[in-house]
Amino acid sequence: MPVMLKTALLLMSSNVFMTFAWYAHLRNLEDRPWYVAALVSWSIALFEYLLQVPGNRIGYTRLTLPQLKVLQEVITLSVFAPFAVLYMHQPIKLDFLWAGLCLLGAVYFMFR
Repeated sequence: MPVMLKTALLLMSSNVFMTFAWYAHLRNLEDRPWYVAALVSWSIALFEYLLQVPGNRIGYTRLTLPQLKVLQEVITLSVFAPFAVLYMHQPIKLDFLWAGLCLLGAVYFMFR
């Protein structure tokens, strides 16, 4: 499997865990104390790190650190937008498109 594909898949998977760890407690644990939400989030974040660390190490064999970071940000928003709309029931906004276009500009400048 090519390095870029392996890196992207690992980072995308880790981002799913990260997004749930960071935000799902706002919907699912809103009636619980903050420390319960923190413990649940930390337990989810463990799986994020188990995928993110190898993804970054593999990616760093072919990508520069800034390229790796921009790739991570693109993946983060690509995972976050559907999560916000489908799981957290947030309305779709035109701002998602503008943010995506800005990220495309960042990708262009970082990878040219």
